[in-house]
Amino acid sequence: MPKNLFLRISAVTVPVFLAFGLFGFLRSARPQSDSTSRFSAQNQYGDPTHCSNRTIAGNYAFTVEGLLLLPQGVTLTVRGVSLAHYDGRGNMTQLDHVVDNGMPPPEEWTSGSGTYVVNPDCTGSQTIDIPGNPASPIKLHFVIDQGGKEIRQVVDTNAVTAIGSRVD
Repeated sequence: MPKNLFLRISAVTVPVFLAFGLFGFLRSARPQSDSTSRFSAQNQYGDPTHCSNRTIAGNYAFTVEGLLLLPQGVTLTVRGVSLAHYDGRGNMTQLDHVVDNGMPPPEEWTSGSGTYVVNPDCTGSQTIDIPGNPASPIKLHFVIDQGGKEIRQVVDTNAVTAIGSRVD
């Protein structure tokens, strides 16, 4: 009797398992849509997410380095740190301490403010106005990494980059 029961249960469950296995295989073999392209951000579960200005709301500590490209082929090495606050609505403020060619800045900390725009693909652009700075306004582009925990920036008119991490 137990053997007959086993055969009846097997006759029902094996086709069910095969159907689910085939369904899973066909589902994974379908082409990926644009929303899951390799340029989309993913959350901790691997699901596609979309960025917005709110993605980087909060404070970020940046390390700044690179070369300032000046007229007549003059270059200055730049190294610095910055603390930026993004309000989640497209406005930002910052304090920075940037050393040019080994010379400290005239003020210990320089303030600036500006605007930013985050695109759905987690790229974006930003403009920073630093009063008294002849290069102001500074325009840059960035990429948001690690679900908003990190921002990687490059200044449009110089060879200067910055990487910022969210301050907890």
